Amino acid sequence: MNDLANSPMTANPPPVQIDFNTPELKRKRSLRALKDRLTRWYVLVGGLAVLGAITLIFFYLAYVVVPLFQGAELTARKAQTPAWLQQAGAPLLLALEEQNQVGMRVAANGEVVFFAAKNGAELNRVSLPLPAGTQISSIGQGLPGSNLLALGLSNGSALVFKHVYKVTYPDNQKTISPQIAYPYGEAPLNLDAQGRALEHVSLSATDETLLLAGSTGNELHLLALTQEENMLTGETSLEQQRIVLPQIAEPIKALYVDPRQQWLYVINGRAQADVFDLRSKSLNGRYKLLEDSAAEVTASAQLLGGISLLVGDSKGGIGQWFMARDPDGEPRLKHIRDFRLGASAVQQIKPEERRKGFIASNAAGELGVFHSTAQRTLLIEPLAKGAELLALSPRANRVLIESEHQLKPFSLHNPHPEVSWSALWSKVWYESYDEPKYIWQSTAANAEFEPKLSLAPLTFGTLKAAFYAMLLAAPLAIAAAIYTAYFMAPRMRRKVKPVIELMEALPTVILGFFAGLFLAPYVEGHLPGIFSLLLLTPLGILLAGFFGSRLPESWRQRIPEGWESALLIPVVLAVGWFALGVSPHLEAWFFGGDMRLWISNDLGITYDQRNALIVGLAMGFAVIPNIYSIAEDAVFSVPKSLTLGSLALGATPWQTLTRVVILTASPGIFSALMIGMGRAVGETMIVLMATGNTPVMEMNLFEGMRTLAANVAVEMPESEVGGSHYRVLFLSALVLLLFTFVMNTLAELIRQRLRKKYASL
Repeated sequence: MNDLANSPMTANPPPVQIDFNTPELKRKRSLRALKDRLTRWYVLVGGLAVLGAITLIFFYLAYVVVPLFQGAELTARKAQTPAWLQQAGAPLLLALEEQNQVGMRVAANGEVVFFAAKNGAELNRVSLPLPAGTQISSIGQGLPGSNLLALGLSNGSALVFKHVYKVTYPDNQKTISPQIAYPYGEAPLNLDAQGRALEHVSLSATDETLLLAGSTGNELHLLALTQEENMLTGETSLEQQRIVLPQIAEPIKALYVDPRQQWLYVINGRAQADVFDLRSKSLNGRYKLLEDSAAEVTASAQLLGGISLLVGDSKGGIGQWFMARDPDGEPRLKHIRDFRLGASAVQQIKPEERRKGFIASNAAGELGVFHSTAQRTLLIEPLAKGAELLALSPRANRVLIESEHQLKPFSLHNPHPEVSWSALWSKVWYESYDEPKYIWQSTAANAEFEPKLSLAPLTFGTLKAAFYAMLLAAPLAIAAAIYTAYFMAPRMRRKVKPVIELMEALPTVILGFFAGLFLAPYVEGHLPGIFSLLLLTPLGILLAGFFGSRLPESWRQRIPEGWESALLIPVVLAVGWFALGVSPHLEAWFFGGDMRLWISNDLGITYDQRNALIVGLAMGFAVIPNIYSIAEDAVFSVPKSLTLGSLALGATPWQTLTRVVILTASPGIFSALMIGMGRAVGETMIVLMATGNTPVMEMNLFEGMRTLAANVAVEMPESEVGGSHYRVLFLSALVLLLFTFVMNTLAELIRQRLRKKYASL
């Protein structure tokens, strides 16, 4: 035995020595270390690149948006002292043409001088055809941009003329030829039959009618001229009609006719306005323009479009007024907003010809730049006192002042006056509206359009679309995720989960196309069935579960554990078939045969075919996969030891689910909801195709909306690069980015807090 134990066959073999320093192993270790370093740097650089890209996007959006909130800049140019100005008559009017190359000056002696805006050199001189022995007693301008003028004469007549600028290109050089035109003839039009001097004159012209208004003392004179064309000869004749109005009690300071020739505004006394309805030839009302009894009106003008009146007073205030309806439906002159230009009397107000802005000067020599809709004071700058005339170019980029026989030009940089925080987020009282409202309407066909750039209805529409989408998607996705991860059989889960996640690959443009062209009209024709389906589906599932629990135990044991949900498929299909099949009968029994008309007529609720209900169904379908996938992974990742421990301690599966599993998975479930919310907020194509894109602020389920993302997609191709509309669209994108950033930050903070709170389970 000892010999056998000591034999070589039973002895312990010597240990095998492995050489780890062979060249092959060294190369493998070096290659593995290189791969680790490359991967580490690749992940680091990729992560930093993503953060850098997001940061650059944010700063680029801010770079485009910041100029919206900058003020105006006024730059003085070299003063001009042309020789013709020294011998010219007293100034009445100063104007500039479109290209800022030619200026015009109207003098009290009836001479019109056109001069080069660059150096003041005289280009053309025109003597107006004034009757012998008459003098100019007043001057009135047409609406901003019309270039139409009326001179009130000392014999009670008015001369109407227009300054035009003909552009030609002889020898490929641009040449502007200023001219005076007389669209209503060179003969003055008689307003006062008694031949008294017209102290004030105003006019309003349409394609067919010219309305002249003048005043002598406290008496008004109105003359309407209608052009009639002979169809046979082509000759045009003027038909005159006088309009008789009551006298004014106080001395008249100014007259204005609105562009529709419905209202005549007569500013009189210290601070009073009488408004006449020209259609009924009656007084609409007398309005007090200033609350301060010590102040008086010192300047006035019509804003672009002629709807609003700008009234400057002796204490530096400028008020905006226009006609709006009272709650009783009667039109009244309303005080809309105020501006302030120092403490001295406002002397001149010049409106812009393309925007709802204006400039004004006061007795202290200050010049102010304002915008009415945005209620912005963009600039107040001191200039030389004693400015006799003030002119603003049609593009509002050049200001010209005549003072002490000098022409003083200024460059005005004011690119985005129509945007302010109040115009973007507060209610604004727009012209022709009866009250302040939130409105988005960025473009229109006419030049006098007042842009309405409120982001409030777009933000509201974004949240409304996301709310209805989440109202459908969140309960379905979370409930499906919990059931799939906790109750469903593993074999069935492996089939169901990929199918639901595959829904995310469906293009949203297809969903929007389907929702807009098929789902919207189908829902409109089956409203009772749709609502019955939403109500009966959960009820049918509960009844199926109730009756299933009452089946014999031998039957219930035949169903494999975790496969119970397969039995609900025919239940859901049967409920859907019943709800949609009974829809026509419900519509006939309860809604008079047409539920849509019943909603509109009986309930007074607006119904649009493409509405929030359609968006909720379509977008909810698109958001479900995102929420489901993340929530299902969170629930499924709960350690089995927690579940089995809870069951071993006597808890029921439902108690284990509600008190252990869901609490542990709550950070992931919350993240799923926030990601789904972000997807719904940023969705574009479904909202674009499944709604009417109407920017209204209504929670009405049957009315559409316009979202920030859809608005950017629709209007960005039509916007002028660098313009206010263009930059406001970028601001919309910045608001979306900030919203998602804030939501994700809050979601992460809440998720970390939930994880810390329930980490001990």
